[in-house]
Formats: sequence, C-alpha cells, structure tokens
Amino acid sequence: MYKKYNNKLWCFSPPVMLATLLIEFSLAFYTLWRYKMTTVSRLVTSILVGLGVFQLAEYMICGGLGLGHVEWVRTGYVAITVLPALGLHLVTTLGKANKSMRSLVWLAYGTAAAYVAYFVIGVDTVVSRECAPNYAIFDVHGFGALWYAVYYYGWLLVTVFLAAILAKRNKKSAAALTWTSAGYSAFIVPTTFANIVDPSTLAAIPSIMCGFAVLLALVLVWRVLPLAKVPVNKSTARVFRKA
Repeated sequence: MYKKYNNKLWCFSPPVMLATLLIEFSLAFYTLWRYKMTTVSRLVTSILVGLGVFQLAEYMICGGLGLGHVEWVRTGYVAITVLPALGLHLVTTLGKANKSMRSLVWLAYGTAAAYVAYFVIGVDTVVSRECAPNYAIFDVHGFGALWYAVYYYGWLLVTVFLAAILAKRNKKSAAALTWTSAGYSAFIVPTTFANIVDPSTLAAIPSIMCGFAVLLALVLVWRVLPLAKVPVNKSTARVFRKA
C-alpha cells in the first residue's frame, strides 16, 4: 500500500488516515470512559465512531480484510451519511430547541436513512475510481451525486445556522453551541476553499472533508462536552482528582 506513496506523508495519505482514525476512535473510547451516557455524550460518541469508521474505510479502500473497493466505499458512505443528522440532533439537544426545531432532526434522520438504503441496496450506486496519493476518490452514480452534495452541505449549514440561533436564545448553552459551530466550520471552510482553489478536488470531497473533521472531533471532546457540563463518571473523576 505504501510503495505507491514513496513513503511520503501527504495531507490525506494512508499514514495520516491511520493516525486520524486512531485519534477518533481513541476520543470515542475516552468519552465512554470519562462521561456518563447522556443524550449529548451518546451523540458525540456516535459522531466520533462515524468519523473513525469512514477513515478506516478510506484506509482500506485499496483492498483489505477480504473486502474490495466497493464494499469499503459503501461502508464509508454509510458511516458519513448519518453524521449530519447526528450533528443537528446534538445542536438541538444542547440548545434545548423547541418542538418545531426538533422536527428538523427527524427529517434529517429520514433523509439519512433514505441515502443509507440507496448506498447499501442500490446496484452500482457507488464506486471507487482511484486511490490517489493524497486522498481516496469516491464516486456516486446517477442522480445521487448532485443531490447527495445538496443533502450533505444543506444539513451541515442548517446545523451551523441553528447553533447560532440557539446560542443567542440559551445563554447557559451558548459556549458549547458556539464551539460546536466552530468545530463544523473547521472542516466545512477548508474543504470549500480547497474545492474553489482546485476544482479537481470535488471528486474527493468526502476524503478531504473527513480529513479536516478530526478538528471537529477534538473540539467536541475537549470543549463541547466540558462546556455542556456532561456528568463525569465517579471512578474517572477520582483518577483526575488524584492526578
């Protein structure tokens, strides 16, 4: 796998993918160990696992563990497809959103479920065209390509916009919501900038976006969870007090 990269550490090369998935899975385990399972901690853990699974799929995209290109592409797409809904759910939970706003969460989960079914059941809906030196290139066939981009960017922008609104309405959760919005912006903005500067990267949006999303993972664990005052497990609290 590494020969084609001449052992160079490209921005989103396999060594970086491996490091990223280890960080994200480690943060997920840390969250499970450190915090009691509330709605917020469950959602954060789910987001971390989803990001880690995508990185694993991307790392294995050139074949591995008995699976070929398409199986890993499907796995990766399923993992990232649910992430916008989980993020929106997290924001509405942090901001104690009203009933009308919470209805958006169910709509987001519904559209996510539709795309998961599309990727899993559909024939030739996804392929892997190339395992490039700097990122894995994914391809979605048919009507899915354009509408999937609308679906993904649409829900991400709704999440950031809603976080800003709820931060103004709920002062107690304002800091956590602001950091959540910053975490999402940390990978949306660089990805968009990369696409504008080099349009050829449009074929690698999932790879590039999830590469930057490790910043979101760090923000969720080190800023959002503490600011949201998620209860800490008593046993781990004793460990931190002794330290």
